[in-house]
Amino acid sequence: MSYSVQNPKLPLAVYREVAAHLSQVEGVQTELTPQTSKQFDYTLSQVGSLEIQFSETAHSEARAQVEKILAYYGDRFGAWTILAQA
Repeated sequence: MSYSVQNPKLPLAVYREVAAHLSQVEGVQTELTPQTSKQFDYTLSQVGSLEIQFSETAHSEARAQVEKILAYYGDRFGAWTILAQA
């Protein structure tokens, strides 16, 4: 299972912090994708999305922990938008 989330106002440093935090959860891998906008906007994030991938051995507790981590950062920096699920 995998999905992508985005917060267009989130700074690069915070995206990296979230990715590092999520990577500490057993069975979870993350990847930051670059911003693809053709027009520069200083207020937009340098990151296009955060890809979150669960291994086949990841337990439901891992998914619950990921949701808690995303909720924590969402409360502080604004809601996440889910871009794609697979």
